Amino acid sequence: MLLSRAGEVFVARRIDMPMLPAWQMPQGGIDPGETPAQAALRELKEEIGTDKAEILGESRMWLKYDLPVEFAGGVWGGGYRGQRQKWFAMRFTGNDTDIDLATDHPEFDAWKWIPARAAARGDRSIQASALYRHPGRVQDVLRRCESP
Repeated sequence: MLLSRAGEVFVARRIDMPMLPAWQMPQGGIDPGETPAQAALRELKEEIGTDKAEILGESRMWLKYDLPVEFAGGVWGGGYRGQRQKWFAMRFTGNDTDIDLATDHPEFDAWKWIPARAAARGDRSIQASALYRHPGRVQDVLRRCESP
């Protein structure tokens, strides 16, 4: 979860879901030999073109979610039903101009900062993320963050 200096949450719109506006936070897998923290920063760089962030905290446990039923069969070739995630709260230390979605393998075509309260409500605009199935997750993760 990338947070602006004003405490807003970064979300980006997926390019592989043209049938609906699917906004989500950057996320990704852990490569062999990487720690979850290293993977979080690498994925940030790969997905939004910058790793200008400092880790504020890490969820104590792994968080699981299932994709909403309306997405599970048709999204990403039906190959994913859900995920198990380790969440990190990160403070963005760069400028908005450091964010560049034109990466080697673009996943997003637009981005914005949203109020943390909107993310915590699980607004429908964030449909492709764990927030959609678990309203209040932002507040929960921030409460459970611990120093890395």
